[in-house]
Amino acid sequence: MEKIKMTVPLVEMDGDEMTRVLWGWIKEILIEPYVDLKTEYYDLGLRERDRTDDAVTIAAAEATLKYGVAVKCATITPNAQRVEEYGLKQMWKSPNGTIRRILDGTVFRSPILVKGITPYVGGWKKPISIARHAYGDIYNSVESRVSGGNSAYLVICDGEGKEVERKLIHNFSSDGIIQGVHNLDNSIAAFARSCFNYALSSKLDMWFGAKDTISKIYDHRFKDIFAEIYRNEYQSAFEREGITYMYTLIDDVVARVIRSEGGILWVCKNYDGDVMSDMVATAYGSLGMMSSVLVSPDNKYEFEAAHGTVTRHYYNHLKGQETSTNPVATIWAWTGALKKRGELDGNAELSKFAEKLEKATVETIESGYMTGDLIPLFDLSGVVPVKQNSRQFLRKIAENLNM
Repeated sequence: MEKIKMTVPLVEMDGDEMTRVLWGWIKEILIEPYVDLKTEYYDLGLRERDRTDDAVTIAAAEATLKYGVAVKCATITPNAQRVEEYGLKQMWKSPNGTIRRILDGTVFRSPILVKGITPYVGGWKKPISIARHAYGDIYNSVESRVSGGNSAYLVICDGEGKEVERKLIHNFSSDGIIQGVHNLDNSIAAFARSCFNYALSSKLDMWFGAKDTISKIYDHRFKDIFAEIYRNEYQSAFEREGITYMYTLIDDVVARVIRSEGGILWVCKNYDGDVMSDMVATAYGSLGMMSSVLVSPDNKYEFEAAHGTVTRHYYNHLKGQETSTNPVATIWAWTGALKKRGELDGNAELSKFAEKLEKATVETIESGYMTGDLIPLFDLSGVVPVKQNSRQFLRKIAENLNM
């Protein structure tokens, strides 16, 4: 069979641990036999980020701005234990945070639905998509330890360094900690427009929740910018499509989401989205069954799996033990990138292949072949689930792909 040609490369960002192993297997078994794959490769594994003082992450993000579509493997964000384990120069920041800051994008995550895997929340009948602001908050924060007896202030200076405002944060009677976060009106506005456009294109009601009653300037600014942009630019379009936009406190949104039947776009600030997307993915069955794409304001796309590097499985793999790691979210990262590359380049054959691969993956699970994490969740009349190791599962998908 002649391989599908590509004219413009994808930006390929390799990653860490078990997902790095899966990355290579997915290419070997499911993509390279069918596609003359063209990528600009960046190794975002932790050792390479450390060797390059994280310059490789910045280069990968800049390449995404150049080529427009990237696909990213899961990566390690090191803590103190990882610094010691890998002998790192320092505790490098999240590569996702760096890429999101450079692209100034919004992360959209949606569950991958399969017959036989029922959400833990019984009322959920439709997907719940999460929109996560991908700039600012604790991901671009400045932190410090504070000794008892010292005081901390929020100080604002003008362009020449002259102090224009000073607010006491706290007088520390004992040792403590402090954190400073920021955001930008332009980034919040881009986030709002990305969410409104996504809701319109998907015909989804849109719910946004923050904590403006407590954060009367920071969170309230999000609320005000969203309200102004909705009123001036999107309200009439939403009304024509019969969909709604609602802002309320985040705790109220959580309660409404649990009571809902799904079929909504849930908009979250950066940290809220990080937490709630994992909650939604788990409630639908598995972190391995969640698609994720970062979309910049000028329509650059970075597709990734929504989960981590599956460390425990990786250590078993290094011992030569068989693993049954779910690769579905990583497959969806590749198919999302290939579909978007095909769409942008007018390469219908490439987009159709990606859609066919998604269909083959779903059909493989629905026919009873799956990784171990899905078996306790699976219940489909007449189908007895069969546990597959990672490579067996990928080869079963390839069998369906070839039918």
